[in-house]
Amino acid sequence: MENQYVEKNSIKFWAENDRPREKLLLKGKPSLSDAELIAVLIGSGNRDESAVELSKRILKSVGDNLIELSRLSVNDLQKFKGIGEAKAISIVSAMELGRRRRGAEALERKKVSTSSDAFEMFQMKIGDLLYEQFAVILLNRANEVIQTVVVSDGGVSGTVADPKRIFKHALESNAASIILGHNHPSGNLRPSESDIKLTKKIKEAGILLDINVLDHIIVGIEKYFSFADEGLI
Repeated sequence: MENQYVEKNSIKFWAENDRPREKLLLKGKPSLSDAELIAVLIGSGNRDESAVELSKRILKSVGDNLIELSRLSVNDLQKFKGIGEAKAISIVSAMELGRRRRGAEALERKKVSTSSDAFEMFQMKIGDLLYEQFAVILLNRANEVIQTVVVSDGGVSGTVADPKRIFKHALESNAASIILGHNHPSGNLRPSESDIKLTKKIKEAGILLDINVLDHIIVGIEKYFSFADEGLI
């Protein structure tokens, strides 16, 4: 009876059009659900679940949110029955490739023209972190990206950026302007009083050094807050 139950839940007993790999070949990758794509990665489930059912359960644990899934570590994933180290590494690797692909797409747009462009640059650098980091995009006179640098690490609740360190990078790179950015792991994108004061302080220092501070982006998971868009800089 147990073997019959396991067989019933095995993907190999599904109709061919419903099997993730075959479905991808026949209908293309857009036809697969997130769970089916993860099932292709892990290849098999456990004694009680098919690979697709196991993948659905993993996704459900993170609210069916791929960004949250990307935050799970190998150890986190191994807590699910049927996910060993190799399968966990496959999932983590796929999530990291997705993050880097997004970063590569952002890098193709070397010129930063909008707050959305800046957000994409910061997102690939600090967007997925569980602690705060402060970064700066250095730009030339044509608003083309020279580089993006992390200037400070913080904790879960905050980070402190040293203006001297920020402008040291800007002067060494001969930057004409800069865009500030830091992430809020909590998801609350509203700037704190210290965020506002720090932005004002850096803006004023930039005027003295003839380096324009164009914006300060607070980076969330998929959204952001722009000081420039909100008239705060």
